[in-house]
Amino acid sequence: MIQIREATAEDWPQIYPFWSEIVEAGETYAYPEGLTSEEARDLWMYDHVVVAVEGSAEDEHILGSAKMGPNRPGRGSHIGTASFMVSPAARGKGLGRTLGDYCVQWHKDNGFHGIQFNAVVETNTTAVRLWQSLGFQIIGTVPDAFDSTSHGRVGLHVMYLPLT
Repeated sequence: MIQIREATAEDWPQIYPFWSEIVEAGETYAYPEGLTSEEARDLWMYDHVVVAVEGSAEDEHILGSAKMGPNRPGRGSHIGTASFMVSPAARGKGLGRTLGDYCVQWHKDNGFHGIQFNAVVETNTTAVRLWQSLGFQIIGTVPDAFDSTSHGRVGLHVMYLPLT
């Protein structure tokens, strides 16, 4: 059974391999390539970070992670944002939806007015469909804003879900 729990510093060694694999693939995230574990940890392990796990406490396997928090500081902090990574080896188990549902509820529970995703790669059709099924709308697309390894320059969608 998949469970979502808050991430700890001790989880990073299990997160980094799939984080790095996803970033190095060059299809979904604009993080710099070739980051060390420490550099990547600094980009991922802040705000509210959770992990999707399976197995017992003694033999727990991290299959995915999400981070969420305010999209902007100060006067923009009533709108949340989030980022998600699911291990390629664990895809097809519904982890994206489980993490997405958690994200929406967490933002509601913490009083956010809405959730804005700033950069959903338009060729990442699985993610686009998932977010739309959770109620997010594409409110704009920045053309040629992402340099995909396999598709070349493609658009980045800005997606939004009102919570109130």
